Amino acid sequence: MDCLDGSPGQFRNFKKNDFEADWIKVAESRFGQVYQVKLKVWRVKCALKSFDTTLCANNFYRRIIDEASNIAKVKFKYIVSVYGLCSEATAVVMEYMSNGSLNNLLASHNLMWPKKFQMIHEASMGMNFLHSMKPPLLHLNLKTSNILLDDHLHVKISDFGSTHWEDGMSKKLFMEHLTARGNISYIPPETFTQCPDPPGTSFDVYSFGIVIWEILTQQKPYAGCSVTTVLLQVSHGKRPCMEMIPEHKPHECDQMISIMRQCWDQDHRKRPQFSETVRKTEALSEVLKIPGPMQCHKNGDEGQKSTYPWLVSPIPSTDAESVKCVLSMGAEVNCATARGFTPLIIAVLHRLHDIISLLLEHGAAATQGDEDQWTALHFAAQNGDDRTVRLLLDKGAVADAREKAGWMPLHLACQNGHETVVRLLLSRLSEEAVGEREAQGRTPLHLASAYGHLNIAKLLLSQGADPNATNCSLSTALHLSAEEGHNRVVRQLLKSGVIIDSADSRGYTPLHLAALTGHTGICRQLLSNGASQDSRTFQGWTPMHLAALRGHEATVVQLESQGGCVNARGDNGWTPLHLACHQSEPEVVAKLLAAKADPNVSEDSEGWTPLHAACTSVSFLSVLHLISHHADVNAINSRKATPLHLAAHHGCMPIVKALLLNGADRTLLDSSGSTALNVAQRYEKWEIVQLLKK
Repeated sequence: MDCLDGSPGQFRNFKKNDFEADWIKVAESRFGQVYQVKLKVWRVKCALKSFDTTLCANNFYRRIIDEASNIAKVKFKYIVSVYGLCSEATAVVMEYMSNGSLNNLLASHNLMWPKKFQMIHEASMGMNFLHSMKPPLLHLNLKTSNILLDDHLHVKISDFGSTHWEDGMSKKLFMEHLTARGNISYIPPETFTQCPDPPGTSFDVYSFGIVIWEILTQQKPYAGCSVTTVLLQVSHGKRPCMEMIPEHKPHECDQMISIMRQCWDQDHRKRPQFSETVRKTEALSEVLKIPGPMQCHKNGDEGQKSTYPWLVSPIPSTDAESVKCVLSMGAEVNCATARGFTPLIIAVLHRLHDIISLLLEHGAAATQGDEDQWTALHFAAQNGDDRTVRLLLDKGAVADAREKAGWMPLHLACQNGHETVVRLLLSRLSEEAVGEREAQGRTPLHLASAYGHLNIAKLLLSQGADPNATNCSLSTALHLSAEEGHNRVVRQLLKSGVIIDSADSRGYTPLHLAALTGHTGICRQLLSNGASQDSRTFQGWTPMHLAALRGHEATVVQLESQGGCVNARGDNGWTPLHLACHQSEPEVVAKLLAAKADPNVSEDSEGWTPLHAACTSVSFLSVLHLISHHADVNAINSRKATPLHLAAHHGCMPIVKALLLNGADRTLLDSSGSTALNVAQRYEKWEIVQLLKK
């Protein structure tokens, strides 16, 4: 349809030439980019979010198209408006939010309590609106990077409706989709346990609990933990560290913490509805209501006026004449706040280019850092502000300055994908700087590779970056890009002479990590370039073991088709089939058996067969697959227990029936002299007692 037809609220399909030619890239993710664009007719700024359909899941953009017309009808103060599509650019066109994401603001500014409470309340308002629709519109992707900020730092919910649960979808596929989007910290425990229910409103409530914690602490949850560690901790009821909430807090914060704890309750039935949370957060927000411009007293900065009192680092006036006037009256150009923020750093944070120039002309020290030794150049590099980077370098900023964790501006630019800034910095650095490490031993190439910035990785390699440099965990850039699923970066590193089977501090090769995370295409690439299927971790696992452990069916098939051994023995003699049975991954069990995995192999320590493992993990489908491939139903382990003994212990009636129908001997005694019937009686599995008595 023509974008100029219809009412202002009508869903539209824009053409590329409906926008002015100057598209400014403001954000980038592994699935696409966000541009600030300007509509010729409306004369307003919009955000154009484009999707790389080669990296998104199958039919992802098609689903966006199907949903976008419904989403475009959603109009609410705390929801980002969607105007329509630009099919020519495979993009969604939506309201432009000038202050970016809450995720970035939390990292760059120290918010005061009234503003934190206000943001929590506004986010709950947006989510309550989505859930009050008939039927409720689930977000399923709620996180601080999808909460955006308008000109006045008010909150709006974005990216709702882009993540879906579809009928018949497996939990495993849904989990892979979520973790690919970097959502691991926001996923409730029932999503990766045996709970068969599809996600409901309580899914978003759990995510909101994590968001509250992030706003209160201004930290990232589970920082530095692997996906596996997070899943294990969350499934056992662990949550982000409460000690990170600042000690000096208003007493109302205890009530907000109580709301947060309810939202992330382990039992999804006990989590509150947003309609209830909105009322509570409104009351707390009213108590700490933010007045207009006020005095901001902070560690001796008494009497300092602040336009935005919720920011410890005050945003300066954007009027350069006012700044010039204050300087002419003898103001100290390098004065600093309690956190060490100088006027220059604050101007850089807010891209106030005229004021940056003015401060530098009046002697602002380009090398002065804050309390963490971040210089103005660090902030400009992180923000991708190449104009400021150039200016600072010309005024004496040190290109290889290090903050307290050893990061140079180059590390930050590489991590955040700012290619122009990387080029500028490299032009001022020595050849050795391209290989400099921060505190964890990561080089700029490690960071560009881990975050999937292909062009920067190419540039660093062309400048002499060593593809075989290792960090403190002995990981190369190839390890990091393989684990994160960045196919094109992996391809580039393979061309650069990287050692393909280099092992990290746990004995993992890049192939192990790609198999563990289910990146099948990367496994194919690595194997085609000579990666070894026989490499062992320090626990003795092959890539096949790890793919089976995580239930990555397609990866198991790929590894087997390229020569992977389905009967390899790892720690305690466990085979991939043992692990798949232990983890209740029946699809993987079926694929391994079809590839001639031995169903009767015993592991070393307890003498368990895969059938013992399947009965203990109560995986009925795995038991059926094993029986159909002639697994011995009367195999005994080191304690003389048969699969029937274990099934009776765990009380699974269908498994007990299947074993009996296929010749399980109910008279066999384990090492304690018990039959399966005795075991069922001991553990009070009365249905099974009745069955075994027949």
